[in-house]
Amino acid sequence: MSNNKRILSNIWRKLNRWETLLFVILAIVFFINSMMASNYLTIGNQINLFILYIEKIIVVLTMTFLIINGEIDLSAPSIMGLSACTMAYFYSNGINFSLAILISLLIGVACGIFNGFWVAVVGLNSLIVTLATLIGYRGLARVFVEDRSFGYFQEWFNNLGQKNLIGPFPFALILFFVMFIIALIILQYSGFGRRVFVIGNNKDVARYSGVNVQRVKFLLYIASGVISSLAGLLLAARYGAVRGDTAYGYELEIITIALLGGVNIFGGSGSLYSVFLSTLIILNVRNGASLAGLSGHFQTGIIGALLIFSILGPNISKSFAEWNKKRKSLIKPEKTGESNYKEVVKG
Repeated sequence: MSNNKRILSNIWRKLNRWETLLFVILAIVFFINSMMASNYLTIGNQINLFILYIEKIIVVLTMTFLIINGEIDLSAPSIMGLSACTMAYFYSNGINFSLAILISLLIGVACGIFNGFWVAVVGLNSLIVTLATLIGYRGLARVFVEDRSFGYFQEWFNNLGQKNLIGPFPFALILFFVMFIIALIILQYSGFGRRVFVIGNNKDVARYSGVNVQRVKFLLYIASGVISSLAGLLLAARYGAVRGDTAYGYELEIITIALLGGVNIFGGSGSLYSVFLSTLIILNVRNGASLAGLSGHFQTGIIGALLIFSILGPNISKSFAEWNKKRKSLIKPEKTGESNYKEVVKG
């Protein structure tokens, strides 16, 4: 009897995981969307979904690290826009195209250093700092391009974003999967990844344990700046042109994907496996809403609702697990007392 209870308990524990819920939601979304379009589940269609949002989900990787570490970077989409705009500006003013790309990547590094200085060194709240730089970097991008649109980039650059590199896979998609594997190894299986989790749980304990908290946070913001800058260039290559509002408003979906993936908004827990599942959910929900003829504003409302669910869901699940654990601990002594009473009577 005890073995059966143990087996059932293990099954329930696995079913009660956040990843299981995400998998169920994804299956439901797949089913509904496939009812609306017969060729929905084809590989080609799924690749197209990734292509449409590839720049966002690349930035999600570094955002996951930051949130697990107990921080956030709201300025990531503005860094994307700033890097794309500076590349276009310098190229249109006669700078060598490769040099213009290098300058835009260095600007991403500079933005990451600036954010990291105020958060990691000075100790200001990351939400406030990156909200300010979100506005500042966006304003700086508009200074470069004003209300104009810049395009006519070199052909090889446009091909990176608009043509397939290997089979049906474009360069950006291949790059994402390579980066995902690298990020997965670093976060889940390396010493640096463990330090990211420890700091997110309690930075004071991490500091007393010998972890260089300032260095880890600083490196994460530099990585966020570089990856955001790279994503901005990929976006420019896919569109073939940039404007001052490039990547505007991307922060909502980037943060939603991370939090829906079970990453704790307060830091200390999260998994890139779950984040990948949440990425698939967001992409397919967006596509399903388009198939249903819903407007872009309504789709944004759905993403907002998912953001609320992603914050409340894990907390409700955790509270239920704690309540169930307390309930079992209260019942167990009663059973023990009853069995002792039986033994005394029997004696």
